[in-house]
Amino acid sequence: MKPIEKISNEKIFAVLRNQNAQETESIVNAITDGGINIIEIVIQTPQMVKELEKIAKKTERPMIMAGGIITQRQAQIAIEAGADVIVSPVFQMNLVRLCKSKSIPLIMTATTPNEAYSAWKARTQLIKISPANPMGGAEYIEDILRPMNFINVIAAGSIKIDDIPAYIKAGAKAVGLGRALYKDASLQEITQRSKLAYSKVH
Repeated sequence: MKPIEKISNEKIFAVLRNQNAQETESIVNAITDGGINIIEIVIQTPQMVKELEKIAKKTERPMIMAGGIITQRQAQIAIEAGADVIVSPVFQMNLVRLCKSKSIPLIMTATTPNEAYSAWKARTQLIKISPANPMGGAEYIEDILRPMNFINVIAAGSIKIDDIPAYIKAGAKAVGLGRALYKDASLQEITQRSKLAYSKVH
């Protein structure tokens, strides 16, 4: 199954923005033990790149999206480390060209309807609406899609586990959860939260 199809099929992914790179692998394992098999690892430091590469080399591993990618150089490093998908917080045509040349999916982030439309015109297959919750939650997704139902969006940004079904009902192809999965939680609690989140869409 291709990455974009897998995201739409799974309907849920984790967003891991972890300051302590050494904890990354343990948190990823705890999340996947809970059934979530797509994880966006936000690349903030060289150490996070090394962690991504370590996870990507495993025989059994989740699908990895490299997040926080702004430049072509960052994208190239993430691709070489084993990322399956590139996620950018900005609209950047240089990334569109690079990812196309490497045959790797690119997800661009949008906050406003205008940004979402611009990303769609650049032939982005999935557009990440973030931060979804502060912008109005599931209703905001509905508002964006009402005049542009041809756009495929995923939602992320301060989303709570109990709100997942509302986002799917609003039209989001998938929902990304960050701190709701791992903030102030033990590894066992992360797995339990991941199982609960997974159950909301499966």
